[in-house]
Amino acid sequence: MCAQKILIEKVELAGDSTSVKRNRSFVFLTVMVFCLVNSKAVAQAVPANVIVPDWAQPGSANHIQVPPPAGFHRTTRTNRTQIGIFTGQSDVGAALVPGSSSYDAVSKEYRIVSAGYNVWYQRDEFRFLWVKMSGDVSLAADIDFPDTAGYDDRKAFVIIRQNLEDDSKEAVVALHGGGLMHLAWRPENGQLMKEIRINNRKGLPDLVSGHIQRIGIQKHGDSFALFVGTNSEPIHQAGESIQLHLDQPFYVGIGFCSHLPAKTDTALFSKIYLENKAGVMH
Repeated sequence: MCAQKILIEKVELAGDSTSVKRNRSFVFLTVMVFCLVNSKAVAQAVPANVIVPDWAQPGSANHIQVPPPAGFHRTTRTNRTQIGIFTGQSDVGAALVPGSSSYDAVSKEYRIVSAGYNVWYQRDEFRFLWVKMSGDVSLAADIDFPDTAGYDDRKAFVIIRQNLEDDSKEAVVALHGGGLMHLAWRPENGQLMKEIRINNRKGLPDLVSGHIQRIGIQKHGDSFALFVGTNSEPIHQAGESIQLHLDQPFYVGIGFCSHLPAKTDTALFSKIYLENKAGVMH
């Protein structure tokens, strides 16, 4: 609602009823325009005063990204404001450029803008839209990267985490900008991530063919599984499940990381399916 109600109440205290009606309409329209403009997620350039540590630089022909120094953390920034079906949003690990999010109530599409060095190693940096849940969970979404020229290792994902700290235990199903898809997990807080790939499997046959457009994660007890849907196949489980124990409640949602420590990119999430049960996925 932004500041709409407060502004209108102030107008009603001044003037006759006719002028109040005119002023109320003017204030309502003005504030609505203000709210809509400020809900847009705009990509941000690298601020001039940001210093990116060498370990956070993305991999390239002449640079290899390495894990952060032992004990390195940044405090997560959190906004506990409802956005669509999610009850909060966070910049996990506080990337050097703040992220943003928006939701289109007509198309039911979520737009996430985020920087972030990675979601890997022993800590993460990404924009996270979340809701706290307990028990079994099924979550799926269609994924799109509007900028086809973005960094290949950027990640759009569905994720279940123990908490909002940058080194939290978690299980994540991620689609990379270059097409790689995996189920990755951090077994304990602060530990290095593990993964199971379903494509680009280093000499092994791919478990999925076609263009990936829908991804999902399912939690059944302590078992986590990856789901994938393509332009030629409906969503289905691919690869083996992994075991990970999370205390209840935990955080469930969607996230994005540009894999560029001080430059944002954008991912679109649509047709969200979220149920507090396992056994069915859409």
